[in-house]
Amino acid sequence: MENFHAQDYTVLKVFNNNVLLVTLGNKEKILYSKGIGFGKKTGDKISEGIRIGKIYSIEDSSNSDKFNQLMSFVDNEIIGLCEEIIYMISKELNEELNEKIHISLTDHIAFAIKRIKAKDEIINPFLIETETLYRREFEIARKAINMLERKIGISIPDGEVGFITLHIHSARQQGKLSNTLKYAYLSNNVVKYIEKAFDLTIDRHTIDYARFITHLRFTIERIINRNTIKNELLNVIKKQYSKSYKVANEVCRIIENELQEEIVEDEVGYMAVHIEKIRIL
Repeated sequence: MENFHAQDYTVLKVFNNNVLLVTLGNKEKILYSKGIGFGKKTGDKISEGIRIGKIYSIEDSSNSDKFNQLMSFVDNEIIGLCEEIIYMISKELNEELNEKIHISLTDHIAFAIKRIKAKDEIINPFLIETETLYRREFEIARKAINMLERKIGISIPDGEVGFITLHIHSARQQGKLSNTLKYAYLSNNVVKYIEKAFDLTIDRHTIDYARFITHLRFTIERIINRNTIKNELLNVIKKQYSKSYKVANEVCRIIENELQEEIVEDEVGYMAVHIEKIRIL
């Protein structure tokens, strides 16, 4: 527990026993600390000297507006629980998260709970790719799901672990959720193409599959950053793995079309090696 000290904060809203929305001067802040909200109501003071576990400020005016909009249609208890989850995520990673997570994760969880209660089917086509790409975040997302199930008393489908994983990863990457989703989307499309090309079903729980997805992620990052690599064995690969090389060429065209960036032949060769490994499993 961090030892922040209260400075005569004024309570604006009590989310739950552990989370408050307060003001200090003209600034709104979110306070997290065990029991800090117990018995509190709007207008109460949190006196100076009280220890507080965590203080969050949403500095960007656009983010602040969106958070206030959230409060108009999301139940206080859900917002409070999401703030407890955000605190857990930050503590597990031992790092500060992008402030957008207070909006994006809360909005996602609130909508997911609504869909689950309405018995809507939730499908995540990128679940295995997401787990492979962002293993640490995936583990933490499972803890978040456990917290939700324990507090709300509903069963949450596995697909939600993947979605929450993406929000956690995005919050670590300064809010760049679009790139995070791009990796998962491309990975899923590439694997489906390989399966169709070789008329097979790839076992997504093998170490070779995990290596392939990781290689694909780094390939995408190199292309986006325009970093080139040299493949001294290119001619050997083209001859020895001719079928996989042909498919690798098509895979790289898929990636090129999505990223609008050219892929050098050396990258195609490395891709062929990884495709060959998962093809012969």
